[in-house]
Amino acid sequence: MNSKISIQHYESKEELLKGFQVLKQLRLHLTEESFFELYEEMKKEGYKLFGLEDHGETVAVAGIIILTNFYNGKHVFVYDLVSDQHRRSNGYGKQLLDYIHEFGKENGCELVSLQSGLQRIDAHRFYEEKMEYSKLSYAFSKDIK
Repeated sequence: MNSKISIQHYESKEELLKGFQVLKQLRLHLTEESFFELYEEMKKEGYKLFGLEDHGETVAVAGIIILTNFYNGKHVFVYDLVSDQHRRSNGYGKQLLDYIHEFGKENGCELVSLQSGLQRIDAHRFYEEKMEYSKLSYAFSKDIK
């Protein structure tokens, strides 16, 4: 990894705010207030937010959790992977996912799993062609409010 690049686990309010500035480019519904409320709940469940910095500037983030289930065994689930919209195609997403792959191995995980919205064609191409992920299923949801 380039010496100007670093990946950190964001935990302090200042770090989380830096991560939020990138995360909100994908999660458009989030406000700063809702981000912190949800983060506190997700953190209790094991959620971690990693930030990739280039010369001290947050240029990509990934939110992950380690889960165990019958079909994936122990695995890393990627909730969020976002590169700053003005800094895409610089290899940041790949570096962050490579880091998550190693993090998973170090924590006894068997695989890394994620979901991606149907409309995110460029993201799908990235996962399948650059990162060699397999498309295994559809994800379904139903609003029950």
